[in-house]
Amino acid sequence: MTLMQSLPLTRNFNFLSIWLAQVFSQIADKIYLVFTIALISQQLFAEGTEIRPFVTGVMVAFTIPAILFGSVAGVFVDRWSKKWVLIVSNLLRGLLILLLPLTISILGTGVKAYGVLLVITFLVSTLTQFFTPAEQSAITLVVGREQLLKANSVYATTVMGALILGFAVGKPALALADRVFGTWGKEILVGGSYILAGLILLWLVTGEREHSHYQPHIWTDLQEGFAYVQRQPLVRGALVQLVTTYSVIAALTVLAVQIAEQMPQLQADDFGYLLSVSSVGIAVAAGILARFGQQLPYHRSILYGTIGMSLALACLSLTAKELLPALVTTTIIGVCAGLCAIPMQTLIQEKTPEQLRGKVFGLQNNIINVALSLPLALAGVAESYFGLTIVLWSLALFVLAGGIWSLVILKA
Repeated sequence: MTLMQSLPLTRNFNFLSIWLAQVFSQIADKIYLVFTIALISQQLFAEGTEIRPFVTGVMVAFTIPAILFGSVAGVFVDRWSKKWVLIVSNLLRGLLILLLPLTISILGTGVKAYGVLLVITFLVSTLTQFFTPAEQSAITLVVGREQLLKANSVYATTVMGALILGFAVGKPALALADRVFGTWGKEILVGGSYILAGLILLWLVTGEREHSHYQPHIWTDLQEGFAYVQRQPLVRGALVQLVTTYSVIAALTVLAVQIAEQMPQLQADDFGYLLSVSSVGIAVAAGILARFGQQLPYHRSILYGTIGMSLALACLSLTAKELLPALVTTTIIGVCAGLCAIPMQTLIQEKTPEQLRGKVFGLQNNIINVALSLPLALAGVAESYFGLTIVLWSLALFVLAGGIWSLVILKA
């Protein structure tokens, strides 16, 4: 372990570099959808145009690379410098977004400019598939094992904070950017955040071994990652728990619209309030784990988180029509989701050797993205056919089943 790895997080310059870059890249990530909606409704199409199909197209363009390239990107990350993957992926994402004003000025508004937006969204998402496993790998290079749980707690808190920022102040922040920077202020805010993240990472020192010019054999390297996960019950059990937890959160993002719609105090488009408090819950869990996580065994954290999330989902079926009880319940869901997810991410980092981290983290990213697509697609349909109560109880049982399955694997 290097001297820098043994330092507390607040004095670890390399971790602080990754964290500060993460702040700006996460802000850009979370505001991106709000940005594209504003661009479509305010600049690309005439007022009164039905924008829902165009927004759906953007979401599809953003999702496809996560399913297609998640694992493949991890193979290359293992062979490339993690530092330069982080820098280049951020700089390129920023430059792609800053190209939009030029594109619109050349092509004008309408379908052609929208087509370019889809291509840029696809490319930005593809670069994100390289960024994610590289970031997870870089954290393990600059933080000692005894600090990993705290580092992941800070990481999760930052992600949730950016999510809250995106829901709560994304729209006014973009409007303010337009007032400060002019017509293309939105692009400057989002693209500039990515570029600033990349520039911050220029000072990062990861201590990586020198990378050869070896060209990866994609299929062989993918099989190597799969084989490692199959041989390691701890990693496999952690992946099961992560998939379970993220699937429930994904389902809640869809159900939140239906819950908000049936509340007298909210409108359907106010669903972000419910998601924001669940994000606050995950941030609270991150704080708890950062303070007490070393004394809490992983299997206990999963047990408490699984039971708590199941009970909270069941309670939400009873409180979904009242704002305050629903806010409290969704906050508890967030806390329990954090107790399940953060230790499992740490466990995967601890148990995966350096030369396999890109493959395993890429595979993890791929599996989670594929798993997320099912609840995102089915939750709303299931609610319309069976009702909110039955769907929430089904999710509670799913959480219990996933928690039991992962505990069995971890104890094997």
